[in-house]
Amino acid sequence: MTDTMTPEQRHRCMSHIRSKGTKPELLVRRWLWSHGYRYRLNVKSVPGKPDIVLRTYRTAIFVNGCFWHGHNVRMRECGNALMRDSEEPRSGNNLQDLQDFASAEREQENKDIPSSPCCKIPQTNRSFWLEKIRRNQERDQRNYALLQENGWQVIVVWECQLKADKIERTMREVELLLNNNLLSIYKHHPIPYPTEEDDQLPMAAED
Repeated sequence: MTDTMTPEQRHRCMSHIRSKGTKPELLVRRWLWSHGYRYRLNVKSVPGKPDIVLRTYRTAIFVNGCFWHGHNVRMRECGNALMRDSEEPRSGNNLQDLQDFASAEREQENKDIPSSPCCKIPQTNRSFWLEKIRRNQERDQRNYALLQENGWQVIVVWECQLKADKIERTMREVELLLNNNLLSIYKHHPIPYPTEEDDQLPMAAED
């Protein structure tokens, strides 16, 4: 897909995208509030500063934009381009030559990473955007893992899941996850019914 914007237009467009209080985030917040769920926003003490925090449910909700977090974009593990056993040794040991080679190889690998239906990678400055998305994905995974290690449930809601024909189903699934997590936190231990043997035990004497 050809990028119809100049680099200056693309930069101006991207710089005006908000990181907090986005339309997808507002849709999730309004649905939760209207269904009786109370929450806090961007709690700094919670790892990753989630968009929505429901402490009662021990749940953190991230509302991710499909582009910025690379929804369904599969980044390849490039490894260290300077340390390939299968490569023949290259002449010279100039650091700039090695850096140029690493940059060229990463550039080629980035060209081979396809966009997804809901995340169109701009052709202009493509490597820059892919690296940005890659870093966002890595940071996301670190935050999710840290939350789960500390006993939090993590729910990720994607922008494309909040379209008019999908939002109700998406939020009902979120609600199910919330309630299941609440049940797991406050497990009910039922008191067993007395058995016949219990009925035969002597009763305590009354005073």
